[in-house]
Amino acid sequence: MSTETRTDGEVPVLELRGLCKSFGGLQATRSVSLRVMPGDRKAIIGPNGAGKTTLFNLITGIYPSSSGQVLVFGNDVTKWESHRRTALGMARTFQVTSLFPKLSVLDNVLLAIKGLRPSKFVMWRFLSSYKDVYEKAYGLLERANFLDRKDVEVRNLSHGEQRQLEIVLGLASDPKILLLDEPAAGLSSGESAEMTKFLNSLDPGLALLLIEHDMDVVFDVADEISVLHFGEILETGTPEQIHNSKRVQEIYLGTG
Repeated sequence: MSTETRTDGEVPVLELRGLCKSFGGLQATRSVSLRVMPGDRKAIIGPNGAGKTTLFNLITGIYPSSSGQVLVFGNDVTKWESHRRTALGMARTFQVTSLFPKLSVLDNVLLAIKGLRPSKFVMWRFLSSYKDVYEKAYGLLERANFLDRKDVEVRNLSHGEQRQLEIVLGLASDPKILLLDEPAAGLSSGESAEMTKFLNSLDPGLALLLIEHDMDVVFDVADEISVLHFGEILETGTPEQIHNSKRVQEIYLGTG
């Protein structure tokens, strides 16, 4: 099924239509509808238990939805497995790091690239036969200003640098939309500022959809913010509108 286009002819990178998920008697998400266009920077905020990670799991195909639709570039992917969604241009990072700590930064990126290809890495092949993989890895690291740390073992990076490296790995599949699950989790205020700078340096044509508790990161990165409360989108607006919303202050920020 094809999705509606905007008046300028662009098709949403991602569209959610009335997405619902129930676990037994628990309604985790309730008729969530959302559109992400190419280059959008959108954030989903909400208290713990609001259904944010469940929503990401529905979008990426980890959980099947109870009802509703997920569309990627107009393709109904609601029943597709995760790897098929990745092939259409979707990538995701997780709250928990999944790096190889004893390998170098470069090796982690090489493995991420090779893991997406039908041919696997063979130990006894000459490295020169993987020239295209190396070129891509160097390109990703250069664009992320990580090239100077390519030979550093991941365990020797700061926590903030490891979180940034995970995003670099997410870019290995050349996604059109990147879903970021709390990229600033566990970061110090200085590291959060670096993460914000890093996210804002990404390709402006890449759509970002992030879940985040760090409001400084959210307000500095997102152009539009949706507030999730008990599985429903309570309100959507610009950072300024959300910041000034009395409903959001009462329910999410705990003031009022």
